[in-house]
Amino acid sequence: MKKFGYFDDNRREYVITVPQTPYPWINYLGTKDFFSLISNTAGGYCFYKDARLRRITRYRYNNVPLDSGGRYFYINEQGDIWSPGCKSVKALLEKYECRHGMNYTIINGMRNGLEVEVLFFVPLHHPCEIHRVKLTNHGNREKTFTLFSFIEWCLWNAYDDMTNFQRNFSTGEVEIEGNAIYHKTEYRERRNHYAFYWVNEDIAGFDTDREIFLGLYNGFENPAVVFNGKSLNSVAHGWSPIASHSLHITLAPEESRELVFILGYVENDVHEKFIAPKVINKEKAFRMQQELGTPVAVRQAFDELKTYWDRLLSIYTLQSPDDKLNRMVNSWNPYQCMITFNFSRSASYFESGIGRGMGFRDSNQDIIGFVHMEPQQARQRIIDLASTQMEDGSAYHQYQPLTKKGNHEIGSNFNDDPLWLILSVTAYLKETGDFSILEEKVPYNNDASKAAPLLDHLKRSFYHVVHHRGPHGLPLIGRADWNDCLNLNCFSTTCDESFQTTENKEGGVAESIFIAAMFVLYGQEYVDLCHYLGHHGEAEVAAKYVEEMKQVIEKYGWDGEWFLRAYNHFGEKIGSKECEEGKIFIETQGFCVMAGIGLNNGKAKKALESVKKYLDCPYGLVLNYPAFSSYRVEMG
Repeated sequence: MKKFGYFDDNRREYVITVPQTPYPWINYLGTKDFFSLISNTAGGYCFYKDARLRRITRYRYNNVPLDSGGRYFYINEQGDIWSPGCKSVKALLEKYECRHGMNYTIINGMRNGLEVEVLFFVPLHHPCEIHRVKLTNHGNREKTFTLFSFIEWCLWNAYDDMTNFQRNFSTGEVEIEGNAIYHKTEYRERRNHYAFYWVNEDIAGFDTDREIFLGLYNGFENPAVVFNGKSLNSVAHGWSPIASHSLHITLAPEESRELVFILGYVENDVHEKFIAPKVINKEKAFRMQQELGTPVAVRQAFDELKTYWDRLLSIYTLQSPDDKLNRMVNSWNPYQCMITFNFSRSASYFESGIGRGMGFRDSNQDIIGFVHMEPQQARQRIIDLASTQMEDGSAYHQYQPLTKKGNHEIGSNFNDDPLWLILSVTAYLKETGDFSILEEKVPYNNDASKAAPLLDHLKRSFYHVVHHRGPHGLPLIGRADWNDCLNLNCFSTTCDESFQTTENKEGGVAESIFIAAMFVLYGQEYVDLCHYLGHHGEAEVAAKYVEEMKQVIEKYGWDGEWFLRAYNHFGEKIGSKECEEGKIFIETQGFCVMAGIGLNNGKAKKALESVKKYLDCPYGLVLNYPAFSSYRVEMG
């Protein structure tokens, strides 16, 4: 197998040595509010808090060629055109290397003895992305060349940006002052925020109109301005605004030079938006440029970021004879937990950041891997999640991180969702001992007039399952449980019906053994919490429901060698030896055993033996067996 890179354990980096990876290998930048996705060739985009509502730079998913668009730097050395990240020009490089580290990425390219190293990171205390460009002449002669920067602005709302062209082509607006290009689309009308791209040295020129910079029929690989060697100082009026600087640079042999580019975001008070007619208030932008705009300041900000990660990763460590285990537990697994906490799958190269927002289930799960590193952030996330819960204990399946309001396009009725809140809260309590969170007033459906203590939210989560049970006494699955593809009430039969279960058949029949096992596992956590708080009466009532569910699973959820997965809309078994396909599913085996079901009578052991027998393969555990060979409308 071809090797594309390696782990540098001393620096906590993954080093990519070949730009043409099997798929773009990306990193995530940012720790709070300002976030970025960046590939090993500098593709990707950035946003402020919300990848849909505050998208700062544009990115085209499912594009050809793959991973087109990002933060590009072009070199024109006497007509020789190239980019340090290989893309987008794709000129052959004498050296290429990408280092994905903890919330930073370093891309290094060299051609004709000129080395260009770009450090990308988001500082801890400023809403911006820093691009530090280090240029070194390794040749034995003086080099004179022009450096061009390039980013493309998104018109803020990423969904509108990719759909509402008749409007978008008329709204793009920029302002140029000094070495900065300011993106102020809709700022005059209804926004209080703008973005900017600035460089710390005097520029030879700029461009803000994409068609002029690239050429109407050119792409990122052959931008007209770069190939002509001179910026045209274009000012965008509508269409597709960009930000590009050009700098003429001369380097003596072995001379190095550092440039600082800042891609920033600013919000102003509504009464302080302008300093003159049509001239935006740039005070906060100037302050950011002043505080971060030198190589010394960048090094300090970068050191702060590395120190931050040193602290987080020192909280829990292990030393074992297995270097791979050490690497994953001490560095990459906690880093992954931080990333999933920040993004909750809402934005990646597989999720566009437009449709789903932050998942209720996902975000509650993320907290258990993150709470020991940043308990205060975990606390706030719990409050945000509980605020999207309904009065009946159900919850919006997703919410927008900017508004923190539930996503009406997806809605609720994923009946596993409420129980995950019990998981996250009890994990937080065990880690921090901060029981005051249970007394905090948290609204239902973000309605402050309907606020109740967080403990009340947990109670309603618990009883939502109690009050939504089917013919066997098992929890109703609703639109889905943890397996989002198991939509037992969907019955999508035509191409015009949603495959994401926004329309469901009526009837309280389809039941989930998985949610039942969850109820036993996390319901017991609720019981223990009530006892700890001295609410013994509530604990005893809840304990009876938990025990009752155990008995129901034993009676109706056991198939002889393993636990069933569900009952469908017609009351038929799913995940049974009676089925032709999908006889056994993984999820219920794990959760039933975790919940302690069948530990005393051998069922738990037998279920795990069945997992080994039927689901294990050289690549890990498969989700079900035998695999389904055709679409089953009754299964979603």
